[in-house]
Amino acid sequence: MTGDERDLVLRRLAEAVELLKEEMDPDLIPEVGSNIAYALEKARGPADVAAVEGRIVRLGDRVHPVGRIAFGASDHVARIVLTAMRFDRRVRAAANIRFADFLIEELEEMMLDIRYFDRVQEPPGIKTMDWGVASCCKTGVPDIIYDRGAVGKEPMIRVLGEDPMEVAHNILKLSRLIKDTKLRDRCEWE
Repeated sequence: MTGDERDLVLRRLAEAVELLKEEMDPDLIPEVGSNIAYALEKARGPADVAAVEGRIVRLGDRVHPVGRIAFGASDHVARIVLTAMRFDRRVRAAANIRFADFLIEELEEMMLDIRYFDRVQEPPGIKTMDWGVASCCKTGVPDIIYDRGAVGKEPMIRVLGEDPMEVAHNILKLSRLIKDTKLRDRCEWE
């Protein structure tokens, strides 16, 4: 890995974060916050994956990245990317967003490959993202992986792609699709 590759990863991720900050519907931010990550081509661990320090949160009616973009900033989203890369080295980016049934329906309308895992089926002693993402990637890495949560675990949608701009564009497409129906379907967020 070269300094040039690290700089490129940071720049591309910064562009995606700026796009999300400006255009993402803040209702897509889950209670635990969102993050978006982008891995080096030969990433082996979380230190090889860049993300937003402190996550991306909802601040009033705005999307707000809390910290700077840095390598090793997110263990959770980094593990999503690293696990996906075990199945397809081209899939180097991921983000997490809020779960709702109607969001899955909208993602289906976008013709994305969607898979899910059930946290109840998680084997003991294995981290959820390692097991859950791997269980969804056995026949190829999908565009979307979701779960419905568990006791103390918020349900979540994960958006995957080859680079952070692809991930951001899918999130923004979803944002645009729900803006017109959000007020009418507000009860579906519950």
